[in-house]
Amino acid sequence: MDYGRPVEFGLFVTPSAAALENCFALAQLADGRVEFLGVQDHPYQQAFVDTFTLIGSLLERTDQVRVFPDVANLPLRPPAVLAQAAATLDLLSGGRFELGLGAGAFWPAIEAMGGPARTPGEAAGALKEAVEVIRLMWSGERSVRFSGEHYRLAGVHPGPRPAHDIGIWLGVGGPKLLRHLGGHADGWAPSNSFFPPETLPERHAAIDDGARAAGRDPASIRRLYNIFGSIDDARSDEPFHGTVEQWTERLTGLVVETGMDTFVFGAEDDDYAQCRRFVEEVAPAVRQRVAEVRAGG
Repeated sequence: MDYGRPVEFGLFVTPSAAALENCFALAQLADGRVEFLGVQDHPYQQAFVDTFTLIGSLLERTDQVRVFPDVANLPLRPPAVLAQAAATLDLLSGGRFELGLGAGAFWPAIEAMGGPARTPGEAAGALKEAVEVIRLMWSGERSVRFSGEHYRLAGVHPGPRPAHDIGIWLGVGGPKLLRHLGGHADGWAPSNSFFPPETLPERHAAIDDGARAAGRDPASIRRLYNIFGSIDDARSDEPFHGTVEQWTERLTGLVVETGMDTFVFGAEDDDYAQCRRFVEEVAPAVRQRVAEVRAGG
């Protein structure tokens, strides 16, 4: 399954307080060479700086790359306020912010910070509501209302509006949420550590079912894959490890056979040399190979 979307790339950034200079170096490496920087969001990690504040700094230090939380921790970021923060970053950067959003994980840590302790069903319901709330806050309407089980808006005056139509990309995996994504969100953002390649087709099918039921084109939905591994000089039998040629073959197959279109690479300890190899060697090779395969039918 190839949805025919443009193939895009990015780097995964850890918001480590002890490695901020490396974060900034990765941003400079990505700017103008790949499309995205994804910044993980775990506010309860004492070694991490705040993801949204860091994203503001990354956007200020770059000119072209688009930056997004990969993915934002919804239970600790109320959606109405999250929408305003997202719109602000988008306005300040001239339209270079996107919104990855997750239902939450590591619930004891979330609860320890004053967040809610949610069951899986409650977390899914809150995520669905949050997407609606965020869109209402970006709507430009004079006043909006929303009454849900987890969130409500009681005649709030929404705003500001973002500089562009910010994509909402969900980091989900269950069939019900995937179908909901197909009807209501703009992208899917799984990771290979939780969803290996063989699990992807079934999940694409759920997204596609939801999209068609909502009258949407399944190809309008981004399929982003966070990929963690290593680029080596020797061949490897381990997935997402090995030579540039092996990476090119694997990622090309994920595009033209499996339906992914965006790859965000994460190296161990955010290793700069590994990230440079991905940006300078793997990404161009995959772009070229996908174009050749598509041109050849």
